[in-house]
Amino acid sequence: MGRQVRTRYAPSPTGYVHIGNLRTALYEYLIARSMNGKFILRIEDTDQERLVEGAVDVIYNTLKVCGLKHDEGPDIGGPYAPYIQSQRKDTYLPFAKELIEKGHAYYCFCSKDRIDKMRIEAESRGETYMYDRHCLGLSKDEIEEKLAQNQPWVIRQKMPREGSTTFEDMVYGSITIENNMLEDQILIKSDGLPTYNFANVIDDHLMEITHVVRGSEYLTSTPKYNLLYDAFGWEKPVYVHLPLIVKPDGSKISKRKGDASFEDLVAMGFLVEAIINYIALLGWSPEGTQEVFSLEELEKAFDIRRISKSPSSFDMEKLRWFNAEYIRAMPPEKFHSLAMPYLEKSITNKSIDLAKISKLLQKRTEVLTEIPSKVGFFNSLEDYDLNIYIHKKMKTTLEISLESLKAALPVLEELEPWNEESIHSSLLSLVESMGIKNGQMLWPVRTALSGWQVTPGGAIEIADILGKEESLRRIRIGIERLGRALS
Repeated sequence: MGRQVRTRYAPSPTGYVHIGNLRTALYEYLIARSMNGKFILRIEDTDQERLVEGAVDVIYNTLKVCGLKHDEGPDIGGPYAPYIQSQRKDTYLPFAKELIEKGHAYYCFCSKDRIDKMRIEAESRGETYMYDRHCLGLSKDEIEEKLAQNQPWVIRQKMPREGSTTFEDMVYGSITIENNMLEDQILIKSDGLPTYNFANVIDDHLMEITHVVRGSEYLTSTPKYNLLYDAFGWEKPVYVHLPLIVKPDGSKISKRKGDASFEDLVAMGFLVEAIINYIALLGWSPEGTQEVFSLEELEKAFDIRRISKSPSSFDMEKLRWFNAEYIRAMPPEKFHSLAMPYLEKSITNKSIDLAKISKLLQKRTEVLTEIPSKVGFFNSLEDYDLNIYIHKKMKTTLEISLESLKAALPVLEELEPWNEESIHSSLLSLVESMGIKNGQMLWPVRTALSGWQVTPGGAIEIADILGKEESLRRIRIGIERLGRALS
């Protein structure tokens, strides 16, 4: 195939980008990049009832933040402009009329009432409704007369009734559909606009698209598209149908059922790079065992032949794992800038060095939105359960904790300068002189400072961040409360 590879992402502007849709865009981008081709953006807005204000911007923005740079599209132009279907609406009717001349399509004047009645009757018999070709037999004169009377019409594709249509798919192999299963689909609607099924074939041909990538739910429609290519005598594209993305329980992902869209995942604190990396592996497996890929690495490694045909499970836990890997691997300054909005909201004490908290959090954060739940104790010491002082592994009891805090207080009161190193060496030499285990000192101090069972960082880091005055205040509260409980 001597043609340059050209793929296209052709979303309908419905207001959000769901995960399956984003994966399609990603694979089309990767096919184009891995084969030195072009990646085209086309907006399919012929279904005017579903349009949502601002939805086209959502599409541009998503591609941009994901790094999927298109080579041609409505915003940047290109040799096949316009790239918005509603702006191409005069393109399609001449092709539909050409099909009528060739005997592959016909005018249909059936009213909506007639069609609805037939559909209801078919369903009541438990059958799938198919148009009964009522208008196929109209003579040329009858058609001319109805057109002259301005009767509403659609144009339907005339499907073969015998035999079968077979096509090759890069993922699913050879697929055969019996032709009598194919309905005479509408090509041009009564508003003069093309249906999705017709417009995308015409546009793909005119824009010289070589690879059509879409969900496996379109497998059974592909013969209809191929019959159109054959009717015009055009070269067919390479088909790449992608497996379904399902939830771990096997049910289909759907925005209506409250499953997350791309924007939702970003709002939930997932990093764009981690989302893209994870989505790339939903249905495609690289050679070797590498799991973490940058977009550039994916561009080099991607190979259509390694796309799987079995459904892929979208697992939030696995996405969290990827996200944590990305957070751990990033430079501390980058993590700090991502953590800042969450820290500034959660910590009102202006004397606290937020960069130090970021340093503690980076290794312990899976998604950014969990940051506030990890740092509240830096703001204020809430009332806490004294049983937190008791820790089997650290070998602490309430009595040991009280003793350790009482011993630590005068040492820390004298301490200058106040930093991690000085706090560390003073507490550990105290541990040595008392002949106790490290944990028997550090666990009670950490508990007194935070009042929490689980904290990012231990006693020494927390004391350093809280500062001398606040640390001593909290240790005194601990001593007083333990003393009361034990007396």
